[in-house]
Amino acid sequence: MKNKIILFITICLMLILAACSNDETSNEPEETEDGKVVLTGLITKHPLTKDLEDMEWLAEVEERAGVEIQWEEVTADWDQKKGAMLAGGDIPDIIVGPNAITDADFAQFPGLFADLKPLIEEHGPNIQAMFEEQPETELLSTQTDGEIYGLSKYQQFWPETATMQFINQQWLDNLGLDTPTNWDELFDVLMAFKEEDANENGDPNDEIPMDFAPVAETGFGYFHPTVLLGSMGMTVTGGGGQGYFLEDGEVKNFFVDERYKTFVSFLNKLYENGLINDEAFTQDYSQYQALARGEGEDAKIGYTFGWEKTDRFGLGVADQYETFDPMKVSADYDGEVSWSYDYNELNFGVNFIQMSSATSNKEAAMKFINELYDPEVSLQVLFGSIGPNIEKTGDNSYKILEPQDEEMDPGTWKWTSTWADNGPMFISDQLDVELPVDMQAVDEQQAPFNDVFESLDRENDVFPGMMLKYSEEDHNQMTLVNTDFMNIAISKFGEWITSGGIEDEWDSYVQQVEQMGLPSNIEIIQGYYDDYKEQLN
Repeated sequence: MKNKIILFITICLMLILAACSNDETSNEPEETEDGKVVLTGLITKHPLTKDLEDMEWLAEVEERAGVEIQWEEVTADWDQKKGAMLAGGDIPDIIVGPNAITDADFAQFPGLFADLKPLIEEHGPNIQAMFEEQPETELLSTQTDGEIYGLSKYQQFWPETATMQFINQQWLDNLGLDTPTNWDELFDVLMAFKEEDANENGDPNDEIPMDFAPVAETGFGYFHPTVLLGSMGMTVTGGGGQGYFLEDGEVKNFFVDERYKTFVSFLNKLYENGLINDEAFTQDYSQYQALARGEGEDAKIGYTFGWEKTDRFGLGVADQYETFDPMKVSADYDGEVSWSYDYNELNFGVNFIQMSSATSNKEAAMKFINELYDPEVSLQVLFGSIGPNIEKTGDNSYKILEPQDEEMDPGTWKWTSTWADNGPMFISDQLDVELPVDMQAVDEQQAPFNDVFESLDRENDVFPGMMLKYSEEDHNQMTLVNTDFMNIAISKFGEWITSGGIEDEWDSYVQQVEQMGLPSNIEIIQGYYDDYKEQLN
């Protein structure tokens, strides 16, 4: 019995010593048999995107960096998962995804993420090249105190606007109408679409003159009628967001601007005359898209907003639609005309990749991150692997190939094949790339907007939005104001269009919004904009 007790105690001591030994070495980087550093990674990806293990370019990047990454792929419920993960303090070595980890997360969980700045200086030549060629990317990546916790991206190919206006040219031709050049002419055209069987299918009641995308409670975005604020010279960005815009270097908010009242009054006039889709405020995005596809060769929508013709209307009726020049508010308006300028939002992005501060081999992790910012790799991050998706046609030239599945459109092919727009990348302006047909079509269809963008003062009339990095205190204060402000502003937008009343309620509404702290927010943003402008110059 005595011997058994001694043996039991000895085994316990050995287990305790082994556990202690494991604790001491737990931070040692794990390696594969062939010497690769094993890292853990998490990516938030599009539901269409295939498994990472099937991406040829990614396997090559890991090989060159000398790492093997054990990936977790998240396609849904990221916010719930992220909250639990950050609160527990146990995060993977690398996290990939568009603003999957935000500046607010960095502030709320200090010490959880590695400062990449010294690692970039030693092991990040591709990232440094991006910072030098596109200085905005360094501003986007850098916190107010100088640390870099998340890296930005640059993808160069996207146009100046995400939202184009389309009108059914076939309907115009059927009715002998000209393309509208101002809001009064637009009203007359939409009335004709409603009353005169514009699609000539024998049913005078199946045409919907105008439709726009569902509006979120947090503010405006792409494919919303707020682009029409440009008819009065106002340049919104990203479709309008929470209303902040820039005019002659001064930060303003259109929700309290008289031109916004004019805009909403016009939409109310359209709605009262049955010219706006009855479901515009209740439909979801899939319904918005489906309705524009029509039925066979019968189109259903006269005037609307979208990204590209085939994306918006499908192959059945897309040929009926054309983009056209931004309209003036009235025939006698002699001021500037503008449009939503979205180039920054489309081509740059914040916090696309982070590293855990607990990563055992930060050098190896940074080598992998740096490989993603090699311009040739970045092209594959966006469009897919060289071979099935991209043809290399010269030392610095490439051609994006058509989908292998003839029934698949190029946009879907891209999202299926790779990380696409959700990945970190630096696609240098030095690359010569023949783009896919959908991107070529976007450029062609944007032609009516080019004159407006060529005359635009981008330094003083384009709100830099995401380029501004706020302190935690200012960010929190502005968020509180914006939350309360949007609750009223977006609610009133729908109410005033469908029921009217903006003229009677405008003054009290503006007073209420300003009492919530909107002028304070504008003052804060103005200060950060002035600093940003000074940094660029």
